[in-house]
Amino acid sequence: MMSAVGNPNNIFWQECPVGKAERQKLLNQKGCVVWITGLSGSGKSTLACLMTRELHSRGKLSYVLDGDNLRHGLNKNLGFSAEDRTENIRRVGEVAKLFADAGLICIASLISPYRKDRDACRAMLPDSNFIEARDPKGLYKLARAGKIKGFTGIDDPYEAPLNCEIELKEKDGGCPTPAAMAGQVVSYLEEKGFLQDH
Repeated sequence: MMSAVGNPNNIFWQECPVGKAERQKLLNQKGCVVWITGLSGSGKSTLACLMTRELHSRGKLSYVLDGDNLRHGLNKNLGFSAEDRTENIRRVGEVAKLFADAGLICIASLISPYRKDRDACRAMLPDSNFIEARDPKGLYKLARAGKIKGFTGIDDPYEAPLNCEIELKEKDGGCPTPAAMAGQVVSYLEEKGFLQDH
């Protein structure tokens, strides 16, 4: 006898009486996903943590999905092959979508080297609710010395965003502080109306 598990005819979407609009009104903010991509060592996790602290200080609820942290639980069965990286990003995208639907500002901090995988996550949400931020600075001494193989940006590709909403880059010949970069992203969210529900 064939199993019915995975048969779409037996799976139904359950609607609830409290929806995204009601949750956003309760929180007085709009749910969205800020996807921070960049090379290893570029400061993504630091930026994500400073952003969530800044949002918290403003009374806004956010949650960080950190790529390394998720590999301790949700994605601990995945390696670093192209297929596993794609599944890693897909899972994070699905979780981020749920957080945004809950009305939270979800900050996903992952290398996410492949453009098609990031674009697939963008496609899960209304386009304006997916904000891609790129942190282009990177630290590669070990990889360049040949001590790490399959290292993103050295012998495994990193495909930079083509049209990201926010690019964090040098100003006046110097790198802004992580706090200044976090402020830049939070200011963007404020300008786009995510920090209030109307």
